[in-house]
Amino acid sequence: MSATIKLENKHFPVLLKELISIISPLYGGTFLDCTFGQGGYSKKILEDKKNKVIAVDRDKDVRLYAKELEKKYNSRFDFQNIKFSEINSIKFKSKNLKAVIFDLGYSINQIKDLSRGLSFKSTGKLNMKMGLNNFSCHEVISNMSEASLYKIFKYYGDEKHSKKIARKIVEIRKKKIINTEELIKIIDSIKKFKFTKINNSTKVFQALRIFVNKEISELIYGLINAYNLIPVGGIIAVVTFHSIEDKIVKFFFKNYSETKNSSRYSPVEENNIKCFNVKNKKPITPCNEEIKINPPSRSAKLRFAVKINNECNFEEFINKFKQLTDIEDLPLDK
Repeated sequence: MSATIKLENKHFPVLLKELISIISPLYGGTFLDCTFGQGGYSKKILEDKKNKVIAVDRDKDVRLYAKELEKKYNSRFDFQNIKFSEINSIKFKSKNLKAVIFDLGYSINQIKDLSRGLSFKSTGKLNMKMGLNNFSCHEVISNMSEASLYKIFKYYGDEKHSKKIARKIVEIRKKKIINTEELIKIIDSIKKFKFTKINNSTKVFQALRIFVNKEISELIYGLINAYNLIPVGGIIAVVTFHSIEDKIVKFFFKNYSETKNSSRYSPVEENNIKCFNVKNKKPITPCNEEIKINPPSRSAKLRFAVKINNECNFEEFINKFKQLTDIEDLPLDK
């Protein structure tokens, strides 16, 4: 967060009422907020004096908001600056964990902080680091091969012009450093005759952000660790904002909540263990009123599931998305 970003920037926690209605029957224990941000969910949960919250976030700058809650709620609130793929490292004082919550969106402060490079209005060197990163977007654009850039744009952004954009980036960077403005120019030059409702750069920026922050493996192992942490009867709730995230969460809940047959004619597999009870088959989405107040919420989807046993193996889940996680390991060198 740059010095120009102040605490008063208004952030709207997405689907807050819906989330609280799901977890409130479990009130009277500890709740794990895996994406603290500006603390919208945590604040609401802590309004009930029976509750405790452990919040985590990879972004160290959110400590400004965490300190406010630490001061107000003392021992009922604890913040840790870790990635949610690392929540298995948390030492719980009590075994009374009721729910694990993920909101995979970005706060207004993160978007308005132009030094992060998440906004198309950003200037200068490409960044996109959300905290605890190994490299920046600048290193990706400056060093990765054309083939690797193509894969990132295609699989993380579903960008139809991935090949042309990757080729143009490699061509341009031989002559000059590619900053945020230059990357936008490259994309616009290739998609100049394409008229769509979204900004030309949206898909490429999304793909680069996912790659820089390793968002696919973060989500996969965050979900697995959440399952391992909560007791039977506990809830995992996830708010997603784009199709890759939702596809992963949907598979995680659905695949491990339904009895599967190896074929339509064979008997039910005896070794198939159901991990979750999924009460809502379809995701919960924002109402028109919320979208009017907070337009970015229009793409949000809330899915949740109740854990029903302790014996699940998620090898199939990991393998299902191996192609996507393998891209995260592409080398930075040309």
